[in-house]
Amino acid sequence: MTLARAQLAAYGALGLPLAAAALPVYVHLPNLYGGLLGMNLALLGAVLLAARLADAFVDPLLGALADRLQRPRLLIAVGIALLVAGLAAVFNPPGALWWWLAAALVPVYLGYSLASIAFQSWGALLGETPHERTRVAAWREGFGLAGVVLASVAPTLLATRMDQGLARFSLLLAVCATLCAAVTLLRAPRPARAPAREALSLAALAAPFANPRFGPLFAAFIANGIASALPATLVLFFVSDALRAPQLAGAFLAAYFLAGAASLPLWLALARRLGKRKAWFASMAASVAAFAGALALGPGDIAGFVAVCLLSGFALGGDLALPPALLADAIRARADEPRAGAYFGLWNFATKLNLALAAGLALPLLAAAGYVPGAGAALGALYFAYCLLPCVLKLAAAAILLKVPHD
Repeated sequence: MTLARAQLAAYGALGLPLAAAALPVYVHLPNLYGGLLGMNLALLGAVLLAARLADAFVDPLLGALADRLQRPRLLIAVGIALLVAGLAAVFNPPGALWWWLAAALVPVYLGYSLASIAFQSWGALLGETPHERTRVAAWREGFGLAGVVLASVAPTLLATRMDQGLARFSLLLAVCATLCAAVTLLRAPRPARAPAREALSLAALAAPFANPRFGPLFAAFIANGIASALPATLVLFFVSDALRAPQLAGAFLAAYFLAGAASLPLWLALARRLGKRKAWFASMAASVAAFAGALALGPGDIAGFVAVCLLSGFALGGDLALPPALLADAIRARADEPRAGAYFGLWNFATKLNLALAAGLALPLLAAAGYVPGAGAALGALYFAYCLLPCVLKLAAAAILLKVPHD
């Protein structure tokens, strides 16, 4: 049965608050505690590193738990409650207290992971054809991009000071998350067949690797994810030091995300015509063209970088919609629906590991090459890390993807 747009929208609605919650935690939190509140940067870095590593490694366990319970609605409800409570604590701190931040991040990361894994596993069971599963993923990621745009602009609109804006946004997000979760939980379609419960065991964590499609797909996802995370980590440095246009950083990011949202219907059509694997190849090619073009840019090349943002944003739509749809196909091809949580637990682990590896690789390499933000020295290292290294990793991901069976 073809899923109606109202059903897809009801399912995808939860993607908006989940994405809106993630952005300020990764982007604004370090500046809030380290800049505005004056927390020692080394201490702040240690707290964030410990919390993020623990968050990444707990995801496979949460995936196995989801398979054991087979109660996605319950896990989503619990996860959203933890997430909004934790965000309210994180962005309404009594001061620069490391223990407050560490304690508040526990429900934030745990709630986000619980809700995300259950949400994605649910989506993998919807749709009886490969194209239907691509539609499910596209609607989920479309709402996610809307959430990213909302989180990008709302704090500055809610207050003139960023700390006040973030505090108010955390309360606004609690309302938004409650409403969107209610829509998804009450109105989204149920899977045609409820999967059986899986036993909770360590062996269940590695079960997806018995699927011959999963190994190369997972490896391609990691290589492609690091390639995408590198520019995301370095874009503000590139805008400030290579283009010398820091005042336009917000506009560049908006163009990037809006292009990604606008491209989703095009990737959906291309995946249906060519197959998801070939469509993802096209997305990688567009990304390589964009960042290779950025090599030619210098101070004041605003129009050229807008073109880079639009083309890489166009590729972003494919990166968001196609890999999880391919994963859903891999799950359904092996009748592994009861283990969907294990698959997405590993998938989310890889997503978070990509962000950590991007920062862990790029920033020390830049520092070793002599790059200092704002100093104007060793810009060649910045160009290499922002432009060339993502292209190399994208090409490696494409080579790995060749080993994934055709749609």
